[in-house]
Amino acid sequence: MQQRLTMITLGVSDLDAARAFYIAGLGWTPLLDAGEAVFLQVGPGVVLSLYGRSDLAREAGTADGRVPPPPMSLAHNVDSEEEVRAVVDQMRAAGGRVVAEPARAPWGGYTAYVADPDGFRWEIAYNPGLVVAADGTVRFGAVADPE
Repeated sequence: MQQRLTMITLGVSDLDAARAFYIAGLGWTPLLDAGEAVFLQVGPGVVLSLYGRSDLAREAGTADGRVPPPPMSLAHNVDSEEEVRAVVDQMRAAGGRVVAEPARAPWGGYTAYVADPDGFRWEIAYNPGLVVAADGTVRFGAVADPE
């Protein structure tokens, strides 16, 4: 049986700030706002869950409830350099902290990094070699169809 990623859960220290950042900053609509957790549809079959950090730590087996954010980043790929700048501005206005301003990347794209209220890093990128097909398949090194 093939395994697939269906949910990413971020343990956040301030659920209200995280809720505002992800809803206002990225424009995602909650599928469910259960008070102590928020679930956002972020792609076909993929949900981002925001959950209190200490609650998540206890649920995941850390008795003291303290878990530092792991070294990771999440990526939001867009269709143009202008859209990179617009999303960064939107995330900044929603409480995000820009940690790397939009700039050309050595790999040929255009990218920026924004930290959410808990410090989770988001790469906002225009990558002309990344194409998402109608069926959701991601292709690297591809050229987008002009249609």
